[in-house]
Amino acid sequence: MTNNKSGGGKGGRSSLSGGQRQLHTAVKTANKRSVSSARWLERQLNDPYVAASKREGLRSRAAFKLREIDARYNFLKPGQRVIDLGAAPGGWSQVAAERVKAGAGKGQVVAIDYLSFESLPGVEIIEMDFTDPDAEDLLKSRLRDGRADVVLSDMAAPTIGHAKTDHLRIMGLAETAAAFAADVLEPGGVFLCKVFQGGTERDLLDALKRDFKVVRHVKPPASRAESSELYVLATGFRGDQRD
Repeated sequence: MTNNKSGGGKGGRSSLSGGQRQLHTAVKTANKRSVSSARWLERQLNDPYVAASKREGLRSRAAFKLREIDARYNFLKPGQRVIDLGAAPGGWSQVAAERVKAGAGKGQVVAIDYLSFESLPGVEIIEMDFTDPDAEDLLKSRLRDGRADVVLSDMAAPTIGHAKTDHLRIMGLAETAAAFAADVLEPGGVFLCKVFQGGTERDLLDALKRDFKVVRHVKPPASRAESSELYVLATGFRGDQRD
């Protein structure tokens, strides 16, 4: 599983350069650089979120996605216990730790990924594949009272370039994360997960609507307009009160 997330800042506001005009940087396909890699690099160099994340000391531009979603729906609160699935390079954990006051000892953030990444204040990191059979019990053992208030997942399965197969892999990972959330969340808990448009989300949505009071799709401003990426936000976990 791979992820790119980061976080920080106050009140969910992005410190993007309001009113400041950015000069566009063009990238050529020199030095054996492919057309696709040149396009990716040019997009990165001209992305205001990338620039803002560097200015603010964030792990990546994806931090702004969680900040923007939380600014709108206000589900991260001081004192909560948060699990961040597929956390590398740590951006979402960074945001969550700030919001729940984990660094001050109030809240708690437990992050897991098979990729290693640098430590973060207030975040406990587990270097393990979330799909490992032992991962769920290990995560629960690190949580206060063995339960979570919020489960975050910005995971994306490795792609092979075949659209249908890639989509099925991504949705399979999302369904696994949702099943885990249903097992670990306290009643009233929250689940936020990355998904992609592609026509096979029905099983996931049916399960979430059964387990949570409110389920909505969210596309934050930091999510690129041309991307099929969406987030599903499920709030009000029913727990033992599920229908």
